[in-house]
Amino acid sequence: MTKSEVSKENLLLREDRNAVAYLTLNRAEAYNALSIGLMEAILCELDVLDRNPEIAVVVIQGAGKGFCAGHDLKEMKATPTVEFREKTFTTCSRMMQAIVNLRQPVIVKAHGIATAAGCQLVATADLAIAASDTRFATPGVNIGLFCSTPMVALSRAVSKKHAMEMLLTGDMVNADKAVEIGLINHHVLADNLDQATIDLAEKIASKSPLVLKTGKEAFYKQDDMNLADAYDYCAQVMVENMSFKDADEGIQAFIEKRPPIWTGQ
Repeated sequence: MTKSEVSKENLLLREDRNAVAYLTLNRAEAYNALSIGLMEAILCELDVLDRNPEIAVVVIQGAGKGFCAGHDLKEMKATPTVEFREKTFTTCSRMMQAIVNLRQPVIVKAHGIATAAGCQLVATADLAIAASDTRFATPGVNIGLFCSTPMVALSRAVSKKHAMEMLLTGDMVNADKAVEIGLINHHVLADNLDQATIDLAEKIASKSPLVLKTGKEAFYKQDDMNLADAYDYCAQVMVENMSFKDADEGIQAFIEKRPPIWTGQ
């Protein structure tokens, strides 16, 4: 197990447990609001992780009472320039895309609240697990600022009508509803959240990291294709996957009824 502070201001913390990296948003006093400094720290660490094949899964979690309350509105009010606003939303968009493009599957572990860009983080992640009392919202409409960038991730994670209801009303959604509409995978009692997240992360991390990378990349590429193109593309991905040493090992281990030994090749 290794721990590190990955920004001088300690805005983001990283702890590695075996093949799982845990990134903690560390602005508890501000409900982990996404300041430019925090988003840049996340981007930097994602870049480091993307080049580390020994890490198989990344978990993003929040310190304090809530997961993430969205953008830092106080920071934005303190610098009311077009340039600063453009930097804020451009940095956020880069961060969300970096999560999708990361070689490792990303799990968001949510508690308390996940609102606005915090809800966007939940929708962007490959998987999301939450405490049963967590609430989710895209409440920008309530303060005269429509959640347009969170809408990009939200509208791709849930059905259009559910997304529009959240965006147009700004109402909080409880964990049961979040599961129902596909915003999160499941929820557990708060006392069980840590262990449930560890179990999920370690189950995925037990697979071949190369195969996880291949599958995640293919999932998002085929999602934008028409049916015929998606099948053509994924057939070629499987042909390539079959040439991996890990595929050969996995098939042999299955035949021999033993656990596979992955090499990442």
